[in-house]
Amino acid sequence: MSPADAREYARVARERSAAIVARAQQESGRYGAWILFRKEMDRFIKVSGQTIVSPVLTTLLWFLVFGYSLGERLQEIQGIPYVDFLVPGLIMMALIMNSFLNSGFSFFISKIHGTVTDLLVSPLSPVQILAAYSSASILRGMLVGGAIWIVAALMGASTLHNLGLTLLFMALTCFVFALLGLIIGILARDFDHVNFIPSFLIMPLTFLGGVFYSIEMLPKPWDSVSLLNPILYMVNGLRYGMTGVSDVPVYWGLLIVCSAVAACWLLAWWLLITGKKLRE
Repeated sequence: MSPADAREYARVARERSAAIVARAQQESGRYGAWILFRKEMDRFIKVSGQTIVSPVLTTLLWFLVFGYSLGERLQEIQGIPYVDFLVPGLIMMALIMNSFLNSGFSFFISKIHGTVTDLLVSPLSPVQILAAYSSASILRGMLVGGAIWIVAALMGASTLHNLGLTLLFMALTCFVFALLGLIIGILARDFDHVNFIPSFLIMPLTFLGGVFYSIEMLPKPWDSVSLLNPILYMVNGLRYGMTGVSDVPVYWGLLIVCSAVAACWLLAWWLLITGKKLRE
């Protein structure tokens, strides 16, 4: 290479580097957020047998066992077939668990491997980090929930009352538990801490949230106690969107799920911006 060619090559390289820096500054990390989202998405897509297929099959087993065994005895709840009544609750269970586990374990593993340090010193803002992780978790939850919904419809369930409201409750619920999973991933010290929330908090609240029954079937005072469970409102909001029936007012469900999104977003943002449990 001649000296003139070398100078020309160096000039082109400087211009290209300057263009990349200018683009990064102009986009304020948006491209990096997109790459982080793609990384998180590729992570669960590569093991889709565990992250998508397995929860769908597990939920369908619940559907077969409870839908057809109890369905023969209960027949109808609130004027709709028990199978139709059951589908929204099972979908809600899948949405909650998959969106939580995706963000919770992913962020915690990045802490274990030490890669979270690279993330914190990157040009990405806390808002962009939150958006990338929660978007990937919402996508996983929606894929699993959508697959269950389609398979249940193929098996005879009729659950299409209000499509817009159904998709809204699905997406907002995934958003809440994606953010909650991120919060737990930030605060957790070991895998037991990450497993504690779904095993001893989310799962019991989900089972007591009207997945398999209407709270009208509960004796007093348990029907009133159930109203303190926020997941009850999420389940019934989705059930109303799919079947047109609900134990509680739908607007209460929307208010609670939107409030949960705001609270979890603010807490996760504060944890990231302060480096709580990340820089210690």
